[in-house]
Amino acid sequence: MDNLAENNLIRFKNISKKKDRIHANFRVKGVRGGVDFTASIIVDLAAAEVHPGDVLEKIIEECARIGVKEFKRAEFQFEGLTTI
Repeated sequence: MDNLAENNLIRFKNISKKKDRIHANFRVKGVRGGVDFTASIIVDLAAAEVHPGDVLEKIIEECARIGVKEFKRAEFQFEGLTTI
């Protein structure tokens, strides 16, 4: 695994319904900058502008596109770590 773009380990897990929202769930595994990482991405179908009655492939593709775009833009920080 060289990097996220080459190993393409962004996998669709399932579609879940919680209260009044429907989500597409993905699992991400990869290596970036020498760091191994695992993450979950959950995308609201309403944010992807797809309808639950659409073809499953379309739902997965649109949600994955949004999820990957936001994952790449995300900035992470350690919880509770203020000074070293």
